[in-house]
Amino acid sequence: MGFKIYNKESLKVFPKAIIFDTDNTLYPYLPAHRAATKALALKANKLLGVPSELFNEKLKEARMHVKQRLSETASSHSRLLYIQRSIELLGIKSQLLLTLDLEQTYWRTFLQSCELFPGIKELLLNLQELKIQTAIITDLTSQIQFRKIIFFGLEDLFDFIVTSEESGSDKPKPESFKLLIEKLNLSPHECWMIGDNLNADIKGANEFGLVSIHKTPDRFNQKYNEILPDASFYDFNSINNYITKFKLNL
Repeated sequence: MGFKIYNKESLKVFPKAIIFDTDNTLYPYLPAHRAATKALALKANKLLGVPSELFNEKLKEARMHVKQRLSETASSHSRLLYIQRSIELLGIKSQLLLTLDLEQTYWRTFLQSCELFPGIKELLLNLQELKIQTAIITDLTSQIQFRKIIFFGLEDLFDFIVTSEESGSDKPKPESFKLLIEKLNLSPHECWMIGDNLNADIKGANEFGLVSIHKTPDRFNQKYNEILPDASFYDFNSINNYITKFKLNL
């Protein structure tokens, strides 16, 4: 699937900045999460003697508790809080060193299992050459999202980053978009937002006035209902080629 345009008017202006989501946009989240969750359960079994199936059950329950209490904030994604609550649900008092150890196991395995989508670095390097600013809007806490970008070796390829911890709210609420636009010192219509999540990324971008670009999960034609992006693509090479041709035709 190439770069497909749904709203020609919105893409008439060459972008001055391109904004990226992180998880499932720069890399596939699920394989890394599965590997990290497996490693976490195995270590919990070793240290606590708890069967992996039981620990995973309590982890899901803990995640639900945390999200109900802290919905639409960065802390609602905290693996540290999920693990702390899991241990408590197992009938054990808070174990601080153990909680920190298990969280580090999760994120260490997660990062070791991550792999960027093909074409990401080439696109970012091309955007640098074209003098297009680059930025990230991402949910979750700043420390782990910073670690991901550094792990991927992309820290020098982004000009700005805003996390929901910094802005105070998850997407699609406008706080992160507003803060990043202030950092970029641009108007929303001069910026493209690339993301995989139709609600968080595309709806959020549409409502804030950004040009919304959907990173589709597969090569097949994506069907849209209530939330329609301005454009979509699957392969990062296709959007890279589109931007290069756009610039040449100016």
